[in-house]
Amino acid sequence: SQSLNYDNLVEIINQRSHIMKNSLFTVYIEQDEDGVFVGSVPSVPSCYAQGKTQEEMLDSLRDVLRLCLRNIDVKVLEKTRFVGIQNVKVTHA
Repeated sequence: SQSLNYDNLVEIINQRSHIMKNSLFTVYIEQDEDGVFVGSVPSVPSCYAQGKTQEEMLDSLRDVLRLCLRNIDVKVLEKTRFVGIQNVKVTHA
């Protein structure tokens, strides 16, 4: 009997990915003050990951996205779309 941890779960999902459809998602990428890349998928709640490089972050984000998609209502996801990013000027103290 194999214990179920994050790595095992990701492996199971990857093995089953051949029966899943491919979907394209918009990823918002930032680099924090320590140089770490942080990515999020605006159309999927709680879907974000980080990495030392963009490639590492995107690899992790794909794994997180697969996990998030298992727990999301497909009807909600189909009705949600990323519209864009806009800069907002604010006067403050």
